[in-house]
This record gives sequence, structure tokens and C-alpha cells, in this order.
Amino acid sequence: MFSKLLVANRGEIAIRVMRACRDLGITSIAVYSDADRDALHVKVADEAYHLGGSAPAESYLNVERVLEVARASGAQALHPGYGFLSENADLVRACEAEGIAFVGPPATAMEQMGDKISARKAAEAANAPFVPGTMDPVTDVEQVRAFGAEHGYPVAIKAAFGGGGRGFKVINSADEVEDAVAGAQREAKLAFGRDEIYLERYLRGARHVEAQVLADHHGNVLFIGERDCSLQRRHQKLVEESPCPVLTPAVRAELAEVSVRVARQVGYTNAGTVEFLLDADHTRFYFMEMNTRLQVEHPVTELVTGIDLAAWQIRIANGEQLSFTQEQIETRGHAIEVRINAEDPSKGRFLPAPGRIGAYREPSGPGVRVDAGFIGDSEIPRSYDSMIAKLITWGADRDEARRRMVRALAEYQIEGVKTIIPFHQRIMVDERFVAGDVHTGYVEHEMDLSDLTHPLVVKVDAADAGSVKELTVEVDGKRFGVAVHGIVPGAASAATTERRKPGAPVASASATAASGDTSIDAPMQGTIVKVAVSEGQSVAEGDLLVVLEAMKMENQINAPRAGVIKSLPVQAGTNVEAGAIVAVIAAS
Repeated sequence: MFSKLLVANRGEIAIRVMRACRDLGITSIAVYSDADRDALHVKVADEAYHLGGSAPAESYLNVERVLEVARASGAQALHPGYGFLSENADLVRACEAEGIAFVGPPATAMEQMGDKISARKAAEAANAPFVPGTMDPVTDVEQVRAFGAEHGYPVAIKAAFGGGGRGFKVINSADEVEDAVAGAQREAKLAFGRDEIYLERYLRGARHVEAQVLADHHGNVLFIGERDCSLQRRHQKLVEESPCPVLTPAVRAELAEVSVRVARQVGYTNAGTVEFLLDADHTRFYFMEMNTRLQVEHPVTELVTGIDLAAWQIRIANGEQLSFTQEQIETRGHAIEVRINAEDPSKGRFLPAPGRIGAYREPSGPGVRVDAGFIGDSEIPRSYDSMIAKLITWGADRDEARRRMVRALAEYQIEGVKTIIPFHQRIMVDERFVAGDVHTGYVEHEMDLSDLTHPLVVKVDAADAGSVKELTVEVDGKRFGVAVHGIVPGAASAATTERRKPGAPVASASATAASGDTSIDAPMQGTIVKVAVSEGQSVAEGDLLVVLEAMKMENQINAPRAGVIKSLPVQAGTNVEAGAIVAVIAAS
């Protein structure tokens, strides 16, 4: 077995892999950016090395720097986690050249399936059903309009390299094409370093069902059950469960067969996920893509099968043969996972809400698991994803797992930042969810979240730790933690409380002055990536004003009223704080 493994990622997935390393007797090596100097994954690791600046391109997406750390640390293997470089074939080949084992599939399989367009071609060769779409990258908006005219709307734009809802846009008419294409390319470039896109016919009312596969280097390819990931917002998953509550044994068997066939078609090894859309009739399914990495929602599969996917990833990379057969895999009970994100779900907006966590207490008890990337008194950076933790519950059946989730959500205490726990508490008792009757558009188009508000938030400032100060020292880029005694404690900053009663409506993002002018404020800290209007221009209520990027998501700020743009103090590239004025509208 490897003696040292570098985890080229951050947050809860880095910690998950480090725990698997500890179980296997492997020394884990963390990497971190400027924004993550005091992150939990850095403290959990056996060793830690500095990568670079807070921007992903300067740190977690920097292949050369990651390899420098791998060499300096003596790592024998590298686990990419998910996101960032997890589906970067150049990294796989670079590891091979360095004699470092990559914990994932070979570069050839990653290129075929990581590129969603060639993945469709591979699925076609494996005789997998799939929805109509383009087999080559789309570079011109006229190609999109032509596809819409041929296949009809809505049309889905997807990033060719990556996943997680980044670069995913749905177009409902030809008028939306230009803005949607530009937005998809921006998001894809930001998240994955590449802006290629492709098209698919968008199916309304469908469920998102995915198959977990494991494949070793000895010819074994196994189906490890399916997951239902239909509850989404902005095409990003919120709730996942296993098994899918509406899948019949016959459809499950067919889906398993297709998944294994697709994996064999590209010579796949290690853990992978074949994703499908399940039609509204629950009998027909269509290939979407294959994620050539571990998925965020892998814990639900682990809980119902008892298979440690992260550990088997490492064991397969080390050349081990799977120790069980397809017939020996049994699914027991039901598991549900919810993503605990730093977002404000009020009125269904799910706005990113980075900040400093104050008091923090995780739930526990029978059937409860928490995979967290943060603890109390830690900062959630705006440079990365908004996920704080994953909360997973298991039960003998779906209803027991759901009821345990209700209990666990009530116990979860996270102060200082807004989270989407109020949404999860609502969805767990929603009649449609309880009945298993949901689809990918349910949250955004059919749930009434107009009255959903976030409870009182206590904002916390970093306080002086006292006469013993924990400091970080870097020597040649390697991180060491030291305790310095005898420092005179300074005056701790007092926590500030948001002056709003629990359950009260969230303040509007705009304010109207006595003059009749309306100031539109930034709802969060972020970067303006697009300005859609100019001073003196007339706008109608609902017109797009600017696009604000925060925590790897684009957020549209629209006009709250009709009028004329009186002032526009921002431009593309402007960094703004929460509450900063981005536009002023005068009465027309």
C-alpha cells in the first residue's frame, strides 16, 4: 500500500479522503490556498503544503504547483477529490510521468467521458439511450438557434468539461440564446478552466438518476446501486437518496447493465458515476454523462451497501482486485443526503452567504452521519463553493431515513452565517417529497417558497484567542502549526446581531429614497461579471441589470421597478461588498 497520498482538493471531500487514508495506514498530505490557511482539512491532514493565492487558478487548478508539492512531499499517490482538477487528463498524464499513482481512471477514459461530447459518442457505441443533442462543441449562437428550431425548446446548454451545474443553462426561446451562451461559457471557464459547451434537448418533468460503478484493473466492472438526485436548484443538487424511490427492479436491472456497458466501452477503472434522466413515465431513461470521479453524494451509496468507496478508490489505484462480486452486493435500507450550503434560501433565492461561522454543533444519534469541511470559528471563503457540510441519514426504510433527517436538521446548529437548513426542513415534510413524487424542476417551478425565511443570524467576528496564540509557520512552503505563549490578549470583538426577528421577511435588495429614486444593492459580496444596461437607458420591471458572481455561481440582479438608469457605479470586473449600490433607477 502507498505510504503517502496527496489530496489535491479542499473542504469536506479532502477530509473524507484523509480519513480513508488513516483507515488504510497512509500518511495524508493536504494542500491549501491563501484563503484556506486555517481550513479544517489542513488541520486534519498529517502534512500540509501551501499552493498559492486564493483564486483557484493560482492554487487548486495549478497543475504545475500541485506536482511540485507532490514531489517535495514524497507522495506516492494523488487523489483529486471532485471539482477542480478531478477530471483533468493532463494531471493524470503528469502523474504517470512522475511515477505517482493517480486515484482515478486512466487519462484516455477521462478524456472520453470527461468531455461530455465524446461521452455521448461512447454511449452511442455502447448502445445506451440518450436524448437528442450535439456531438461536437458549439461555438456560435446561430448553432444554438438552429438546434432549437430543429428540436424545439427548451434547450439545455452544458459545459463540455465539468459538472455540478456549472455552465448549465436552460433556454426557453430564441431570444434567450445569446445571454445564456455567454453565461454558460463564463461559468464553465471559471469553474473548470475551459469554456466549451454543447447542447441537449431539455426534458421537463424528468428525474435525475445516476449509477455508481467500481472497476478494477483485473476486468471487474460492478454496479454499486443508483441514486436519485432530482431535487435541485440552478441545476445543482440539494438532496440525494438511495435507492431511487420510483425505480422498479426491471428498470434498475436495465440501468445497471447499461452503466456497466458504458464503463467497459471506455476501459474505465476506479469509481465513476453514469448519469441518466428518467422520463416522467419512470420506465425510459437516457444517458446524460459520466462523471469520472467520486461524487458529492457518494455517502448514501456507502450507507446502503456498506462499501467504502473512497477506500476502494485507493485500493484499486494500488492494483488491488475487488473482493466481492455483483451478486454479493446487497442494498439494505434507505439513505438520504442533504447539502448544507452557506446560502440564504429565503423566498427560494438561494443567495450565497459567505462569512465566519460562530457556534457550531453537529447532530448525532442513530443513523446520522456528517461529512463537514468546517468547524466553529472558521471562515467560509467567497472564492469557492458554498458547501459547509453534508448531512446523511440512514433508516430501515425511506420514511425512517426521512424522519431521522428531520431530527438531525433540528439538532444542527450553525451560527454566524445563513444556511439552507430552513429549506431542507421544509422539503423533508413536503407532501410531494414524502410521496416520492418530485422531478428536477420541482424546487424552482412547483414549490411555493415565497414565505420561506431564514431565522435570526448572529454574525461573528474573529476574536483574540487569549494568552496562548495558535500560529501557522511555513518553511519552504510546508505548513507547521505552533503555539506561542505569553501574548497579552487583546480586546475580543463583540458579536453583532442582525436586527431581525426569527421568521421576519428578509430585507429587499433595493431601497427607495424620498426623491423617488431606487437604489439597487448587491445582495452579497462578489464580482460583477456583466453589466446589461447603461446610464440613461429605460428599463422595465424584471429587466436584467447586472450579473454578480459569488462562490462560483452567477446571480442575476434585476430591476425591481420600471424607470431610467440614473447611476451605474459598477462595470464588469468590479468587486463589490454586500449592500454596495450597483445601480440607481429614477422614475421615468
